[in-house]
Amino acid sequence: MAAAPPARTAHARRLFAPLGPTYDRYATLLSFGQDSRWRSFLASRIGARPGDTVLDVATGTAAVAIQLVRRTGCSVIGIDQSADMLAAGRRRVEQAGLADRIGLVEGRAEELPYPNAHFDHLTFTYLLRYVDDPGATLRELARVVRPGGTIASLEFAVPERAFWRGLWSLYVRVGLPLAGRIVSPGWHEVGSFLGPSIRGFYERTPLERVLELWAEAGIEEIHWRRLSLGGGIVIWGRRG
Repeated sequence: MAAAPPARTAHARRLFAPLGPTYDRYATLLSFGQDSRWRSFLASRIGARPGDTVLDVATGTAAVAIQLVRRTGCSVIGIDQSADMLAAGRRRVEQAGLADRIGLVEGRAEELPYPNAHFDHLTFTYLLRYVDDPGATLRELARVVRPGGTIASLEFAVPERAFWRGLWSLYVRVGLPLAGRIVSPGWHEVGSFLGPSIRGFYERTPLERVLELWAEAGIEEIHWRRLSLGGGIVIWGRRG
């Protein structure tokens, strides 16, 4: 019998499970269109070629996987812990006509069911806040990437500048929960959860420590870029 997932992982699964059919639409709306822009920039960090295979971890509804295939002609395996999000992802992949290039499987980032150096590149999105040990998870992600392959991530962030951080705090504390309430009870719960979750993660694991964890996982030539006044951050590097 498989071990029960950690509490943080189980909570994320429960929180997002009902949102699959509406996730892309309202993630774009509630982020003022920035979510899709961030995912596009993430995909642009991966220099895949036709014939390469990329692992997209926490693939959700396969938005990044679809962008990767369209941008580079590669093949993608998307993995996610939520069967509900994957179901929405499969519908999206089929509608895009990419079912022959994208495979979606259920699984956990902390225990990837693949051998060492199995993939040419790897992406992951909004993941590290939901795992108990970000360092161990990064080592597991790096394990399945061949030496020289690119690993890239997209995460929410807290703006550095005081003015923008104040506006961000106001939005995640008041605006996001209110907007979520208008959409549905599920989105209200997510809207109320995101601000404290993002802030708490960076209090426990500041960006400097996140970058150290990347290096400790064997990732080299690490770069990062803050997006949308600091509300998002993409980090990428090369598997050593």
